[in-house]
Amino acid sequence: MKYEKCFITVGTTRFDLLCQKVMSTNVLQALKRIGCKRIVLQIGKSDIEPGDYELEGIKLHLYRFKDSIEDDIRSSDFVISHAGAGSCLEVLNAKKPLLVVVNEDLMDNHQLELAEQLQIDGHLYYCTCDTLQCTVEDIDFSSLVPFPEANPEPFFKALDTLFCVET
Repeated sequence: MKYEKCFITVGTTRFDLLCQKVMSTNVLQALKRIGCKRIVLQIGKSDIEPGDYELEGIKLHLYRFKDSIEDDIRSSDFVISHAGAGSCLEVLNAKKPLLVVVNEDLMDNHQLELAEQLQIDGHLYYCTCDTLQCTVEDIDFSSLVPFPEANPEPFFKALDTLFCVET
């Protein structure tokens, strides 16, 4: 399968290193080798200017924020995301192949723990900015396991048990 349309999100914080790496010649060439022709990049508070670019034969559209990234996720063939739990779950629930890039500059890196576990479970791949290029070159999204559908029933039963008043 060719992965022509890529959506990349850094979330609401600042992740300049990921933005810079994605726009580097080596990473763009690696993305091009897996079929990428178009990238939509949500840059958050990055120093990079929003707008439309063409680099290494790939068209890029950069923007800071939207009310929802759902349409960008759904219209993509695969997603590269920061390791925020909300972003990861939104992509996994949309059944899109996901590569998570962990921000190593964060203190108390709970994002790494989440990414590691989801990779162990076979739902995504993760890397760091330093390993992004080689990860893209070696990635095989076809081996990913779909993320299971949410089952709220046990939660509701627990609530019923907790709040049930006997008469």
